[in-house]
Amino acid sequence: MSGSRLSVRNVSWGPGRGVLLLNRVGFELEAGKILGIAGANGAGKSTLLRLLYRYHKPGEGSVLLDGQDIWDLSARETARKVAAVLQEQPTDFALSVREIVALGRRPHGSAFARGGCKDADIVDGAMARMGLLDHSERSFGTLSGGERQRVMVARALAQEPGLLILDEPTNHLDIRHQLEIVALLSSLDITVVTSLHDLNLVSTVCDQVLLLHGGAQIAHGVPEEVLTPEHIEQAYSVRVHRRELIPGNETHLSFHL
Repeated sequence: MSGSRLSVRNVSWGPGRGVLLLNRVGFELEAGKILGIAGANGAGKSTLLRLLYRYHKPGEGSVLLDGQDIWDLSARETARKVAAVLQEQPTDFALSVREIVALGRRPHGSAFARGGCKDADIVDGAMARMGLLDHSERSFGTLSGGERQRVMVARALAQEPGLLILDEPTNHLDIRHQLEIVALLSSLDITVVTSLHDLNLVSTVCDQVLLLHGGAQIAHGVPEEVLTPEHIEQAYSVRVHRRELIPGNETHLSFHL
């Protein structure tokens, strides 16, 4: 895998009638870097993600991968470059874990699990990375919510994207698997954009943070510059205390009404 450079240039989107859910948001993300999108419910996080994986077309502005507008690409070409792990999951619970993960190879021309040895190796590697090899023949419908989330991440990795988009990837996961997802994100050599509610997790995992409020961009940059008490209070309407933990000198944020 290799990461793609992502350029988001003053994008806006709304359902019509003059209503904007996202208003002139823009940023640059270097290849191989991790961007965390944060903000309260209704801030525009999911809307922005939908623009990035080509579900919505910007009403204004553009989304570029390696300098090319994704709307100049076909849907299949985009699927070879962008993979998304969403909170919605497949409803065909009869498929096995391997069959679900193998779907990640379809944009590359492989039909289901009938691809060649290379496809099989890629699928196996993605499942191994997510600790799913022992579950490969299990029906997707028999898995827990956390296990299903790991399957969807494995399917995205099998897609071999340049840009991986994750919508709240730690939802439904226990503490151990949350830590495994964090470690996975840090180990990938692709570009990652993820929405996260846990701001302490954002500051630990992400190279950059984009903070949204009411569809507008409050701040963008490195975590220590974006996740300030002033910015967080503006975005979430809560009081913030920022502490340095000893040992380790790690920053920890706590929140109060």
